[in-house]
Amino acid sequence: MLKPIKQLCAWKNPEIVIQALIKIWGQEGLVWLDGDGSKLGTNAIIGIDPIKQICCRGLPNEPNSSNPFKALRDLGPGHWCGWLSYEAGAWLEPNNPWKPHPMSTLWIAQYDPILRFNLRKKELLIEGFASKRIQEIMKLINSISYDKENEYNEYLIKIKETIKIPLKAWQWKTKKKEYITMVNYLKELIASGDIFQANLTACCSTSLPKKISAIDLFQRLRQSCSAPFSGLIIAKGMAKGEAILSSSPERFLKVLPNGEIETRPIKGTRPRNIDIVKDSDMAARLITSEKDRAENIMIVDILRNDLGKICIPGSITIPQLVGLESYRHVHHLTSVIKGSLNPNKSWIDVLEACWPGGSISGAPKLRACKRLYELEPIARGPYCGSLLHIDWNGQLDSNILIRSLMMQGSILDAHAGCGIVADSSAELEAEELNWKLIPLIQALA
Repeated sequence: MLKPIKQLCAWKNPEIVIQALIKIWGQEGLVWLDGDGSKLGTNAIIGIDPIKQICCRGLPNEPNSSNPFKALRDLGPGHWCGWLSYEAGAWLEPNNPWKPHPMSTLWIAQYDPILRFNLRKKELLIEGFASKRIQEIMKLINSISYDKENEYNEYLIKIKETIKIPLKAWQWKTKKKEYITMVNYLKELIASGDIFQANLTACCSTSLPKKISAIDLFQRLRQSCSAPFSGLIIAKGMAKGEAILSSSPERFLKVLPNGEIETRPIKGTRPRNIDIVKDSDMAARLITSEKDRAENIMIVDILRNDLGKICIPGSITIPQLVGLESYRHVHHLTSVIKGSLNPNKSWIDVLEACWPGGSISGAPKLRACKRLYELEPIARGPYCGSLLHIDWNGQLDSNILIRSLMMQGSILDAHAGCGIVADSSAELEAEELNWKLIPLIQALA
């Protein structure tokens, strides 16, 4: 495998570099895989002006639909970034019912070169094979003066003043009373043995003035909702007008070239508190909650089973079981599962074996997906799907698209979900929705 050219550039913050890049190449086709500077969110990657795009839409047997997993199998070597929607599961499990969604099931693009930022070491590399473009971008980066920092701060002030989406502007597809009724219905199904767990979601949406761009929204979002697996994708071509703005804290799958696999499912949530004592109490309650622990362990079992389809027997381990991870607005329980891929399998086999993610579906997975189809009023689309990143060496990394906004034209959607188990309280689950969703939409208020 040929290795890309790597050039070290003078350090510039990614948000400053973005401003310079879009002045030349525009926002369409931009990918910004962001991080929060933590151990898991050390790196940021920017790609602009893609050299190739692939777009798949629709469900099986629909006119002009195409299989996103076949498209992923046919990807050539290179650096690819994009998204895969939850309803891509229809191409793996066509006997289950799935709702159509107007956004692309798959949009993925190839970039050469890309910019790689180490947010902790403050190192910036430009990588690729297109030597002329590398020199062009290097020259642009070197021309960015340090007073651009002041310009960027002025820009943030400006968009904070101009982008104000009040909470009352969001229209809920599922009202609180309806959500509580659905939780209680799922509990009845659990009591009867129909399912063990289901991740029930709700959605709200708003209409945007046309002057508001995806990048302006994301710049606001990341100021208060940073996360290790966050990112922005602004599609172009056949998916023009579609964008994903993510502040996800959850890794779905990472598959290294040597076959090592990692997944980090999240289940269990409590809100943060500015009072240290109250905040510590919230964390302690989460850690000691039998309900949240059981919820997390069920998802661990699902993912162990999924990985067992494509891993070397005996290679699956759980180096972290129900560990506490704290973010700006919430505490979470996260487990870590690892395995070694069978030599005759690839990252696409891992993706297919685990799709859709266990933490956003339920147990048993397909039965839970069917029940969620019956209850949730609209399709999820990219929400609960994944932001995909395939590196030069074939390494896959992906998140679960939670804490994410979906943009189609002037419509902006926000979703949140809760894992429902036998001892769930319908009122508390509805409250947990707010812990997850309100910080996201409040960041734009």
